Amino acid sequence: MKWALPGAMIATPELIDLARVADDCGYDAIAMPDSVFYPEHISAGYPYSADGKRMWAPDTPMPDPFIAMTALAAVTERLRFYTNVLKLPLRDPLLTAKQLSTMAVMSGNRVAVGVGLSWIPEEFTFTHTDMRTRGARTDEAIDILRMVCAGRGPEWVEYHGKHYDFDRLMISPAPDRPVPVYGGGHSEPALRRAARRTDGWISVNATLADLTAAITRLHELRTEYGRADLPFEIDASPTDVTDIDGYRRLADLGVTRIRVAPWRMYDADPTDPAARLDAVRRFADAAM
Repeated sequence: MKWALPGAMIATPELIDLARVADDCGYDAIAMPDSVFYPEHISAGYPYSADGKRMWAPDTPMPDPFIAMTALAAVTERLRFYTNVLKLPLRDPLLTAKQLSTMAVMSGNRVAVGVGLSWIPEEFTFTHTDMRTRGARTDEAIDILRMVCAGRGPEWVEYHGKHYDFDRLMISPAPDRPVPVYGGGHSEPALRRAARRTDGWISVNATLADLTAAITRLHELRTEYGRADLPFEIDASPTDVTDIDGYRRLADLGVTRIRVAPWRMYDADPTDPAARLDAVRRFADAAM
């Protein structure tokens, strides 16, 4: 089992020390969230809360994930970094591929990208992108990322889709190993996208029951698409599993990496950076 820490809602300068301690303690990765901005008013409810309200304040730190991952890779030796999840349809896929390929080369192949759609209409309006076509555009953008970051170094590529179209071009630098692309989300289209197009799946914070249902469906879909024998990461964030037996049940389901927030498990003072780091060390000793 591999273990990851979430980088969400942590004061940005504290991420440096968190990464260094995680690197020393044997964690596999840090997952960085993506939030381009916080609209004061939104026309859709947050899908992961009972009342539809956002659970974080407008000034909650949400650094650009690619910049944060680059900075954290520079102060660590083996720790990996991935997005959880990048709102891909808000971005141009070629520019994103350029950033991702550069990060992969400069970090020594220690980055991956988890992708999602975004649920906030205002994010699409204010970035002049189309929410209606977000799913289809994400599918094409995943194809472009995987093509540019295929792990064969710089090479000529071209793409001719419904939403993105370009003739032969080369992006350099490009990695000598494929950059993993993971799909996020629990909806049927999201599970199908992950099973059909990506190297793995990233859950939201979810109960063991919800994770079991989603992972069972993923296994069915991967069989349907003829991909059951290919390597596939399952990255889970369980809300009701905090003991070794529970982690073993997740492993039996096929989970390959668990995201944990030890500072919440041990009720560390969220305003005390030292207490957060102590909790990270304590969990490594007690569970990992």
